[in-house]
Amino acid sequence: MTRIVRSLAELRDLTRDWRAAGATIGVVPTMGALHDGHLSLVRAAQAECDRVIVTLFVNPRQFNNAEDFAKYPRTEDADAAILSPLGADVLFVPDAAEVYPPGHATTISVSGVSEPLEGAHRPGHFDGVATVVALLFNMTQADRAYFGEKDWQQLQVVRRMVADLHLPIQIVPCPAIRAADGLALSSRNQRLSPDARARAALLPAVLLDTAARIEAGGTISPTLAGATVKLVEAGLSPVEYLELRDAESLGEAQPGRPARLLVAAWLDGVRLIDNVAVTLPAQG
Repeated sequence: MTRIVRSLAELRDLTRDWRAAGATIGVVPTMGALHDGHLSLVRAAQAECDRVIVTLFVNPRQFNNAEDFAKYPRTEDADAAILSPLGADVLFVPDAAEVYPPGHATTISVSGVSEPLEGAHRPGHFDGVATVVALLFNMTQADRAYFGEKDWQQLQVVRRMVADLHLPIQIVPCPAIRAADGLALSSRNQRLSPDARARAALLPAVLLDTAARIEAGGTISPTLAGATVKLVEAGLSPVEYLELRDAESLGEAQPGRPARLLVAAWLDGVRLIDNVAVTLPAQG
């Protein structure tokens, strides 16, 4: 049975006992509305850690759109029921006052990697992400934290923050989990109409096709432009970005270095993001 904990004091009592017993602690930070992608992170944590904490906190500071925050699914009872059979030790569900007590005045900002793509289209988003993730790391006292590669830029921001602040935690990336038609699992997918959900499968299909064309030597700019047209014609519009970036820095992609093709597009009033790896050939 997964224990639901709401206060930092209660959580600290537990982690203090676990530490005294020599246990390693894994954390899976989430905003709830759990799906198989989240559960894959829990299983990965259980495979490597003695104790696993899943956090559930819809963080208001990472939403730059009040309507998006209001519409974000909140399904705590269902989430707890999903977690219990897996044997996660704790579902930590703090309220906003527990995470940001009165007078809270500290924000963490990660420059560079946070600035393009999501950072350009969602001002302040990654400040909110970095701040709450650092707080959750401190609150849970975890040794390892598990993040899905679907949110690729978020993963790089968290890695940069951990390295820069010398935080004593290992960041463990885990592959994105996809539906049978290729769409990356996301809590926001619940808001798609049946027709839009069927059309959404074009997003990963176009990404994979575009990556293959670039790897085969296609000129990058016209290849990306053609892919954008395909998405718009299928109703995935607007396309906020479809860009090829260096996988680690998210700067300009360089020959011979790992790259990532990243996209954000709207469908049926829902914002979808995805990414795939691209191998750029080394120059002559």
